[in-house]
Amino acid sequence: MVRDATFRDAQAIADIYNHYITNTTVTFEELPVTAAVMRSRIQQAHDLSLPWLVLEQGAMLVGYAYASRWKERSAYRYAVEVSVYLAHDVTRRGYGSALYATLFERLAGAGLHVAIGGITLPNDSSVALHEKFGMKKVAHFTEVGLKFDQWLDVGYWQKALVSRNQEADD
Repeated sequence: MVRDATFRDAQAIADIYNHYITNTTVTFEELPVTAAVMRSRIQQAHDLSLPWLVLEQGAMLVGYAYASRWKERSAYRYAVEVSVYLAHDVTRRGYGSALYATLFERLAGAGLHVAIGGITLPNDSSVALHEKFGMKKVAHFTEVGLKFDQWLDVGYWQKALVSRNQEADD
């Protein structure tokens, strides 16, 4: 079941994310985050009327996806960055797709124009998920992050959520 995140989900979200912080280069954060940090991030999304979603399997939270502001400048207000994370032991079960399907639907319904996803490279499964949802690679930055004593590349994928023709009709 995909639903809106609440503050009660903050610890489970932090637990999922902290696995990626401490064990992978998927995120460039280097120190584990607390439930309080996640509550603050959920609140920031809510303050901007952006979705933060969780997926439950039974009584267990197994993943989350959210949109955040792309850049601070006013002209960027119709562009968002999207992210999805799953509990490390439940990947390849369609949960990321379920989260992104709901996230993209909500973003388009809110009148947002572009979704952007940043991916540490290489990451074949994340690239496949983003491309499954029609995102196209638009940028590749070489050696922009240093984690675990290795320089890492980042690619950016982008998707129009609302076509220019749809915007003109509205």
